[in-house]
Amino acid sequence: MKARVVCRKIYDYIRYDLKEIAFPSSLPDPPNIKKRPKLTWDQRFWVLKRAARLYAASWVRDIGPDLRPEHYKKDEMTEEPNGEKKTAKGKEPSTLEDLAIAARGGMETLRPALQRVYMTRASAYRDALKSFIVGYQEGVQQVMEKKEDSKTQEDADMSKKST
Repeated sequence: MKARVVCRKIYDYIRYDLKEIAFPSSLPDPPNIKKRPKLTWDQRFWVLKRAARLYAASWVRDIGPDLRPEHYKKDEMTEEPNGEKKTAKGKEPSTLEDLAIAARGGMETLRPALQRVYMTRASAYRDALKSFIVGYQEGVQQVMEKKEDSKTQEDADMSKKST
């Protein structure tokens, strides 16, 4: 009788508990969640076709005059709304505009633009650190001079009191 109970317990452990330990079941979905019906093969094909068209449309060959100026004839002079003429070369794009233009061209054009941004930041940080060090050294020199002046004054006061 004991062997039969032990065998049944081992069988139940393997059948229920071990399976749950090795492959735990997930929590059931909340009652307000509605399961979506599975797509048919026609619907799956339509989704794949639509995604492929959208992906292909994102690869535009005409990336504009910003990245390929030799393919576009750009006027040297641009007309402003108030009637003044301004050269196109006089206006320098901001960093954000430069990155946006480079991002349209892909990774080959984005990498140098990002390197320029990081090098600009690095040089700004380096210059700021140099100016901080110079200012700090000047402050230390001023403090040391004040200490020396106060020591000489104290020594002069002591010598006057002793006489």
